[in-house]
Amino acid sequence: MIEKLGIGIDITNISDFEKISYEKKPGLYKKIFQPSEINYCLKYKEPSPHFAGKFALKEAAKKSINENIYISKIETSHKDSKPIINLLNSKKNYVFRASISHEKDYAIAIVISELIN
Repeated sequence: MIEKLGIGIDITNISDFEKISYEKKPGLYKKIFQPSEINYCLKYKEPSPHFAGKFALKEAAKKSINENIYISKIETSHKDSKPIINLLNSKKNYVFRASISHEKDYAIAIVISELIN
């Protein structure tokens, strides 16, 4: 039986993204993030919390679904300050509810997914 609802949570240390910044390893970031995600994070004076938040959001989304998907195929964006999740090349259709936050050293995200037939 396939469950229709899933939940995922992830916490990420912001310092991981400070130690290996986009400027030092752009290729690494391009393996994880979509160009739109990179542009979003780089518009901030301190992009590391935003990269960590997006990474946590992708990991939480991955944990919430019953599908093996590469993290690079999970695209995130924002609408009205709320996170949006889109799966690229997925044969299944999901609706996501998500929340993301970063404070001091950590970014955290929680995702609830619903499989739509």
